[in-house]
Amino acid sequence: MKDSILVINCGSSSLKFAILANAGQETLVEGIAERLGSDESSITFKFEGQKNIIQLEDGSHKNAVAHIKNWLSSHPIIESSLAGIGHRVVHGGENFSESALINQNVIDSIKECAQFAPLHNPAHAKGMEVAFELFPGLPQVAVFDTAFHQTLAPEQYLYPIPMHFYRENHFRKYGFHGTSYRYISQRLAQIAKGSDQQGVLVAHLGNGASTCAINKGLSSDTSMGITPLEGLMMGTRSGSLDPSLLSFISQAENISADAALDILNKKSGLLGVSEISNDCRTLEEAMESGDPRAKLALDMFAARTAKHLASVATTLESIDHLVFTGGIGENSSYLRQVICNHLKALNIGINSTLNENAPRGETINISSDSSNTNVWIIPTNEELMIALDTISLIQH
Repeated sequence: MKDSILVINCGSSSLKFAILANAGQETLVEGIAERLGSDESSITFKFEGQKNIIQLEDGSHKNAVAHIKNWLSSHPIIESSLAGIGHRVVHGGENFSESALINQNVIDSIKECAQFAPLHNPAHAKGMEVAFELFPGLPQVAVFDTAFHQTLAPEQYLYPIPMHFYRENHFRKYGFHGTSYRYISQRLAQIAKGSDQQGVLVAHLGNGASTCAINKGLSSDTSMGITPLEGLMMGTRSGSLDPSLLSFISQAENISADAALDILNKKSGLLGVSEISNDCRTLEEAMESGDPRAKLALDMFAARTAKHLASVATTLESIDHLVFTGGIGENSSYLRQVICNHLKALNIGINSTLNENAPRGETINISSDSSNTNVWIIPTNEELMIALDTISLIQH
């Protein structure tokens, strides 16, 4: 039966992939090609509990996809079950409010949005072109991080700058992590009946982090903007700050505005404040051994997350649920606790024992008895959403 989907998430220097079967419920093989474009590039396959790492002599995206094709050729049963390919795309601009079957027009539109996601969109387009070349005849689908947020009202997505910038250049808030938010909204509706008619706040916390308000199943506000730099403090990104800082930094360092922007994107956030790492686990270990810089970075991250949760909540009629997801949201009991401490004014509280002992990878309600809002930990599954969208578009 042909129901397997190859899911490809192509980054500027990496390519994550997985083959999902059984309506996306079963992962047959997964892996990642890393450090593409360098001499140290490699591809890892995880299959039947075994990990196999292959060094790539040619570190191109095309060669990475060729290795996936070769792997499939040596596993003919899986290869023959392949029904299509689903691609994650970071930026779909205003052109896409839902996933789309890929043709040349779609690839051209993705390239047009590259000005807003210069690291990601060109890599996505390249991944698609390579996949068409190596898997001729297989239908392919693009799933956009921005699509879920196309339901925002103009007063939420427009920037208070001269309107001609929006009319002529499409400068506006787009938001990201949409595939994750859509999954969380659907998953919550399965476990908390009626939540799709309620107000839901979600904190997607990882190296990239954002918040989203979901009103009756639709995104009503989100913290990321025209790019993923706006909003929360993140692993290496500063998040929102006074725009004048850009000019102050470029003057202080005697560098261009683009170089200053690079500092805000790649050297700020948890890494910039702690001067240790952008990895939350490393920082929590440092904090536990008494490093005040690590504690400051984590506490700043928590304070800003709470602030942006409260901010997007202004688009809801009630806050019935708060969901933590993403690598940090799912695994850091410390940050969940501190974030909720900052939300006491909204009468949001968690049960410390449930929070501390939450089993990894499981869905659990960790609210305190006195909390007005249900607080959940729900692991996200973007690959499943991509697979399901791909199946549904192929079958139509």
